[in-house]
Amino acid sequence: MENERISHHNSVRKMYKRIKEDGMNNIWDRYKAQALGKDIDRRCAFCMGGVRCDLCSNGPCRADVEKDKRGTCGITGDGMAMRMMLLRNVMGASTYHYHTEQTIKTLEATINGETPFEIKEPEKLKRFTARLGLDTAGSIKNISLRLIQYVREDFNRHYDFPSKIVNALAPEERKKVWNKLGIFPGGIYGEMMLSTSSCLTNVDGYYVSLALKSMRLGVAMAYQSQIVNEFVQDILFGIPRPHKMRVDLGVLKPDYVNILPNGHEPFLGFALVQEARKTEWQEKAQNVGAKGLRIIANIETGQEMIQRWEMDDVFYGFTGNWIMQEAILASGCIDLFVCDMNCSMPIDPLYAEKYKFRLIPVSEVVAFEGVDERINYIPQKAQEQARKLLEMAIENFPTRKKEVKSVGPLPEEEAIVGFSTESIVAALGGTLDPLLDAIKKGTIRGIVGLVSCTSLRDNGQDVHSIKVAKELIKRDLLVLSMGCGNGAMQVGGLCNLKAQELAGDGLKSICKALKIPPVLSYGTCTDTGRVADLIGTVSNALGGVPVPDLPIVACAPEYMEQKATIDAIFALAFGLYTYVNPVPPILRAPNLISLLEEKCEDITGGIMNTETDAVKAADLMLAHIEKNRRKLGLD
Repeated sequence: MENERISHHNSVRKMYKRIKEDGMNNIWDRYKAQALGKDIDRRCAFCMGGVRCDLCSNGPCRADVEKDKRGTCGITGDGMAMRMMLLRNVMGASTYHYHTEQTIKTLEATINGETPFEIKEPEKLKRFTARLGLDTAGSIKNISLRLIQYVREDFNRHYDFPSKIVNALAPEERKKVWNKLGIFPGGIYGEMMLSTSSCLTNVDGYYVSLALKSMRLGVAMAYQSQIVNEFVQDILFGIPRPHKMRVDLGVLKPDYVNILPNGHEPFLGFALVQEARKTEWQEKAQNVGAKGLRIIANIETGQEMIQRWEMDDVFYGFTGNWIMQEAILASGCIDLFVCDMNCSMPIDPLYAEKYKFRLIPVSEVVAFEGVDERINYIPQKAQEQARKLLEMAIENFPTRKKEVKSVGPLPEEEAIVGFSTESIVAALGGTLDPLLDAIKKGTIRGIVGLVSCTSLRDNGQDVHSIKVAKELIKRDLLVLSMGCGNGAMQVGGLCNLKAQELAGDGLKSICKALKIPPVLSYGTCTDTGRVADLIGTVSNALGGVPVPDLPIVACAPEYMEQKATIDAIFALAFGLYTYVNPVPPILRAPNLISLLEEKCEDITGGIMNTETDAVKAADLMLAHIEKNRRKLGLD
């Protein structure tokens, strides 16, 4: 692999050379080694087609729908593909909800005065509680306790008892569709049980039934897990508001003690920043020969952090998304890699040994072979745990500085981050009307929710995502970016004001008037629920226009893992045109493809598209938006 087949980013390509020179096992070479033959993207045709199953002892089985070749149990290739998709979605939902449970625990400990955190947004607490139909009278503590009890009860509601959270937050039009289809969900735990039980051998092998259950689980996840999680994190740590942030690998400076919180949960990351800003820790770092101590935001934990808190000389910047991980660790600048839930790689111990940094899991779900030391996050001990982690990093600095040669200088970019529904409304003068007027007039043709991972399938890291985003803004489509794809946009230069020049004339005029980039940094993959809530607000503001008829599409140009698949299925249930790349493992399930790409429009209003060419994909998204504009009587 070389050049753009490695990554869009020069910083990563430069670090790949160092990794290769050091003889380190790395993601690019591992990906290439999985290939069948000379084509590095070629894999087992049955696996890529989704028609392979090893769930019972009669397997592994392979299916061929055209020949009616079935699994030993009799399941078709369509059933195989959708059953595996549903199982992936259960994993995605479960992981999202693990994060949400940690957030609720943190809120509970905070209102009891047991954490270093505080309620930063009491008004949002009251607004959210009121939306759920709860009493907002009394102290902040009492309101919070009502919220905590309410969401926990709803999480644990049986699958056949409708979720109160979904009922309170979802658009009326969508609720009618979901009830008609029998996919209005109960509690998230019950839905995960229903879905998993359906996937047992000889239980549910019908691809349509499995697809509907997947949508049902997706709805539960979006409203109970994602929205509750992000809104409570806003309440605790602040509503995202636009500000500048240093990004890319150039934020890593070898003369500083550098600590990288990594994963998806920002709790210890925020605690580390609060402690590191104290003079005593800066002095301790200087006493071992460092210029100071810095917390560097990393991957999705980093996105959660940079969306809410502004940079300074302690909370210094953001590196990038998960495929950059080995490049980050090989920089020779890291003293402590703090691993919370998700996106820490099994290879990390080899990098810790080579490049002399401490590798510490801080979540019970994270473990590494050969690493016994850990500090599992406990909200009540967050400050104590943060102080222990700071001590580890400072102790490590002299060894790392002496024994490891750093790589530099590396590129550094500046991005504008911190957009949210509230901050967008505030920038528009307290109402969505200016944005809606721009859409009605055609200055902006529509909105794209780019919710994506990053992947090496078919392209280098972030290459396809950035190509697609450039094509979208060129067509006067405003992009709201989330997930690891958001890191691609930030490091790739699309979240700064210079990117205005890449936009079409209409979008450019709006961006210059509002002093915003054409790609708005809207958060993490967990913010999928937040953008769905915004879409509901837009629907209401336009007089109750059904979601499928809005000039809005969903876009996942480089989906990668299980959380992404349930995001996509939720988008289809929500009624959105949904672009997904690379092609999911359903290629040899023609009836399932027909269901998702054609028939789904008549069921939920959603449409899946899997075009692999960036220009054609953007054209198709625009065509759908233009069709909806005509339906609404817009120019």
